[in-house]
Amino acid sequence: MKPVKIGICGLGTVGSGTVNVLHRNSRVINARAGCDIVIGQVACRRDDVDCDISGLNVTRDIFDVATNPDIDILVELIGGIDVARELILKAIEHGKHVVTANKALIAEHGNEIFAAANEKGVTVAFEAAVAGGIPIIKAIREGLSANKIEWLAGIINGTGNFILTEMRDKGRGFSEVLEEAQELGYAEADPTFDVEGIDAAHKLVILASIAFGIPLQFDKVFTEGISRIAPQDVQYAQELGYRIKHLGIAQKGPKGIELRVHPTLIPQKRLIANVDGVMNAVLVKGDAVGPTLYYGAGAGAEPTASAVLADIVDVARTLTADPEHRVPYLGFQQEQLRSELEIVPIEEVETAYYLRMSALDKPGVLSQVAQILSDSGISIEALIQKEAADEEEIVPLILLTNRAVEKQLVEAIIKIESLSSITGPITRIRVEPLK
Repeated sequence: MKPVKIGICGLGTVGSGTVNVLHRNSRVINARAGCDIVIGQVACRRDDVDCDISGLNVTRDIFDVATNPDIDILVELIGGIDVARELILKAIEHGKHVVTANKALIAEHGNEIFAAANEKGVTVAFEAAVAGGIPIIKAIREGLSANKIEWLAGIINGTGNFILTEMRDKGRGFSEVLEEAQELGYAEADPTFDVEGIDAAHKLVILASIAFGIPLQFDKVFTEGISRIAPQDVQYAQELGYRIKHLGIAQKGPKGIELRVHPTLIPQKRLIANVDGVMNAVLVKGDAVGPTLYYGAGAGAEPTASAVLADIVDVARTLTADPEHRVPYLGFQQEQLRSELEIVPIEEVETAYYLRMSALDKPGVLSQVAQILSDSGISIEALIQKEAADEEEIVPLILLTNRAVEKQLVEAIIKIESLSSITGPITRIRVEPLK
């Protein structure tokens, strides 16, 4: 095969890592691709990048790459949504294949982009959009293609996992650890996307579409962050035999597909409960293979570059194949995507729950709480009731419930919070066995 020329747009952390890994490992990459992978052009806004661009065709205008007739594959690493969308659609219009690490773009505009690519007979690859260097998209789309995927659950944001790990290991508060995460470069100056679950939701909707053969539907993902998790919640979870992780969960059930991101109690003995720091992991349950776990670095220059270059190799291998013989973007042929499958509203989701409340230290409080839960069809699985400290009138009361429908649990909480013996709002965290 003749050399395949790539055009890299964006030489930030991932773009620079991609150039560095390609230069360092060009021999093995070319051997696997069956052709030489050549950087035909790069687009960047500055010269002080963390890679060697001497001798390369450099432009300041990313759209030069999209319209350059010598470029076979455009690699979009600029981030953001609006400009990136325009860039990719322009590249597709000019007959170029696309590799991107942009999870927000794929989650929110992937359906449009894939339709445009189908019309032009080009490929859009996006392995690096989810879980950094973990090849989770290929694992589900190709490695598990014989399976009906029953559910998947992932720690797919390293910032949130780092914060919860520090809170557990050192008893520190959320705000303190978040500030350290920002100093270490794990969290942005505005950490909303990470700590409120938006970043994880982008990744989850991509995984769910591949797992269940449904169109991308980011607007239907339930999202809840970790900012309200207190150190005592982490401690009580430990006492009950659980760890708190910020999970993205996709599950297929009789009502439809559940798509939810939220703090979750996981039994300590589960492998995924022991994934700490900034690492990522995705647990996938298939009907034939059973549960499989995928673990590794979810971000960083070279881990993400590993996924970017794997996509480039895949695209290079298929350049001579007819478009209909290439691996479908979401693992299913376009006409086989099941748009009729409903996304289940969070009010109808059934899970177990961890509840923490502050109560007056007097007889009968627990029986009142238990009666309200019982009247709502909710039973108590486990209980921690602490003694009051000296001269304290308020004690913490921690309950673990059996599985219940969210709507019923919310209604019960409203009634419990109205009791004169309960002070302040109740903290609620969902519990999943992940068997």
